[in-house]
Amino acid sequence: EVQLVESGGGLVQAGGSLRLSCAASGFTFDDYTIGWFRQAPGKEREGVSCISSSDGSTYYADSVKGRFTISSDNAKNTVYLQMNSLKPEDTAVYYCAAAWRVGVPLKPDEYDYWGQGTQVTVSS
Repeated sequence: EVQLVESGGGLVQAGGSLRLSCAASGFTFDDYTIGWFRQAPGKEREGVSCISSSDGSTYYADSVKGRFTISSDNAKNTVYLQMNSLKPEDTAVYYCAAAWRVGVPLKPDEYDYWGQGTQVTVSS
């Protein structure tokens, strides 16, 4: 059974940091791209960042470049999203997802499996 379990969300003040984790199981982790997405109330789900587990290549949305860092620990089948300099507009439910083949790296439709999400709230 494929599982993606996010953790690490919470409430933080603007300018603060959080680290999200995505623990994966049930598929060959090294063959997949793992992405982080977020969805704020009333808005569409948007891609934040992704990493190829095979070669480590990464992509970031313009809105988070320089503030967020994605990394992968293949031995633990876990992907992390370090979020620094958080802003109120980063408030959303954050999801991790896995894709076997990715054409457009941060396009939600490209991803096959999804976690349940973790809430991130940034207060001003």
